[in-house]
Amino acid sequence: MTKTSFDLIVYGGTSAAVIAAYEGSRQGLDVLLVSPENRLGGLTTGGLGDTDIGIERAIGGLSRHFYERVARKYGQPEGPCWRFEPRVALEVFEDMIAEAGFPVLKGERLVWDGGVEKNGGRIERIRLESGKAFSARQFIDATYEGDLMAQAGVSFTYGREPNALHGETLNGIHAGNELPVGIDPYVVPGDPSSGLLERVFPDAAGQAGDGDDRIQAYNFRMCLTDVPGNRVAIAQPEGYREADYEILFRAIEKGQTRRFFKLARVPGGKTDSNNDSGISTDYIGMNRRYPFLDYAQRDQVRLAHERYQRGLVWTLQNHPRVPQAVREFYSPWGLPQDEFLDNAHWPSQLYVREARRMLGEFLITEPVVRRKVEVRDCVGLGSYAMDSHHIQYCVDENGHVRTEGGFYITLDSPYCISLRATLPKRAECLNLQVPVCVSATHAAYGSVRMEPVFMILGQSAGAAAALAVRSQKDLLDLDYPQLARLLEEGGQRLDPVEFNGEAIGNITD
Repeated sequence: MTKTSFDLIVYGGTSAAVIAAYEGSRQGLDVLLVSPENRLGGLTTGGLGDTDIGIERAIGGLSRHFYERVARKYGQPEGPCWRFEPRVALEVFEDMIAEAGFPVLKGERLVWDGGVEKNGGRIERIRLESGKAFSARQFIDATYEGDLMAQAGVSFTYGREPNALHGETLNGIHAGNELPVGIDPYVVPGDPSSGLLERVFPDAAGQAGDGDDRIQAYNFRMCLTDVPGNRVAIAQPEGYREADYEILFRAIEKGQTRRFFKLARVPGGKTDSNNDSGISTDYIGMNRRYPFLDYAQRDQVRLAHERYQRGLVWTLQNHPRVPQAVREFYSPWGLPQDEFLDNAHWPSQLYVREARRMLGEFLITEPVVRRKVEVRDCVGLGSYAMDSHHIQYCVDENGHVRTEGGFYITLDSPYCISLRATLPKRAECLNLQVPVCVSATHAAYGSVRMEPVFMILGQSAGAAAALAVRSQKDLLDLDYPQLARLLEEGGQRLDPVEFNGEAIGNITD
C-alpha cells in the first residue's frame, strides 16, 4: 500500500472495528482498517455463535443488519439469525468489506512503545511493527484491549471499583459460588501443611464490595461438532498437567456430573460451547494483568488457555478419575474440520471479556444501566444482563473452595449509552473514539460488553467520525441532534422505551 493518509483509521479486528470502518466508508470517508489479527470479526467469527441478545428490539442499525445477512446465508427469508457457524459470520463480514471497498491490513500491530504520535491533543500518526506508518484526521480504537487508547495517553482503569465509589451494588468483591459444597482446598486433602491447590487463594483478599485489580475469567468459545464425518478428535495437549484439573476431579467426587461446558446448538451440527459452572472452560485467575502484557506475553496467556481447554475436553473424555457415564456423555464431541482451517480447527479469538476500560467524559455505572441517570446524547442501546464471570477461587469460611466474582442480573428495559462514554476527556485526546473499551465500571461493563452492542457502537463511531470530518469539529463539539438524525437514518435505535415482556436474558456469554 502506497497511500499513507486517510480520513479515518480504525484499529482493531473486532466486529466493532469492521462495522465502524464499514459505516465510515458508507458515509463517504476514506477509511483504513488496521487489524492486529489475521481473522476479522473478533468473537463474532471466533466461536461466539449463540448471540448474547438481551432485548431483541433494542438491536438496530448495522448490528441487526449483520444478523439479517447471516439469516440470508442460511436461506432464511426473514431475519435476524442469532445462532450461526463461525465461518458463516466471517463470510458476512468479508462480503460487507468487499462491498464497501475500503482497504484492510491484517496481522498489523502497533509498535508496543511509540506506536502513537500526538500533536496538540490530537493523534497524528500510528506506527506499526512492520515499519509502516499512517496518518488520519480521525481514529477509532476498536480492540478488546484498548492498546491505541492507552498509547494515546488516555486515562483508563482496570479491575473492580468499590461499590461505594459510584453508588453500586454489584461491583467489587462479590460473594457467590458455582461449585459443589465441600471441596477440600489442600493439595493433600485435610492437610493444610501441604499447601493450597493451584489457583486457590486463602481468602477473597477483602470484604464484600471492596475494589481490587482482578478481572473476570477468559476462555475460548469452542465450536464443537458430534457429526462423525466432520469431527476432529481433541488429543491430550502437549504440556498437559493433571494438577490443572484437580478442582474438576474433586467437584465430580462431590457430585457434579454435568455443566462442564455448554453444548448450545448452532447450524451445521455444531455448538457454541461456553463456560457453564464454577469448573468449566473459564481458566479462572489466569488472566491477571493481561492488558498490560506485551504481545509475546499475551500469546503465552492465549496458549495457556487453549492448552487448559483442550485438556479439559480430553480429561472429560478419557481420564480414569472421570466416571464412565460422564466420559460417554462428552465422548462424541470434537472440533469441526470445516472451521478455523488456519488454526488447527481451534477458535481464533480468546474471549477477552474485559481489559482496560476508558475513563472518558461520561462514566457508565450501575445506576446508568438501571436507568436512574438520564443520558441526553444516546448513540445506542444496551439491554443485556449485568454479568460477570468468576474472578478467583478462594477458601470460604467453612474451609472449602468457592468461586468469587460472578453475577448475572437481568434488565427489564434497555438503557442509553452516551456518546461521551466512547470519548476521551477533552484534555487528553480530541480525535479518538473507543467503542469497545468504553468508559464504564466493571459492573456496568458486564452489560455493555456484548457483540451486538459493540457493533451498535461501532456504527455510531463511524458516523460520528464522518460528521466530525465534514463539520471540521472536534468530536465533543458535534451537534448531537444532527448525529442522532444520521444514526436513525442508518436504523440505529436510540429511544430506551419499555419493552415489556421482551427480556430474553439468554445466559450464553
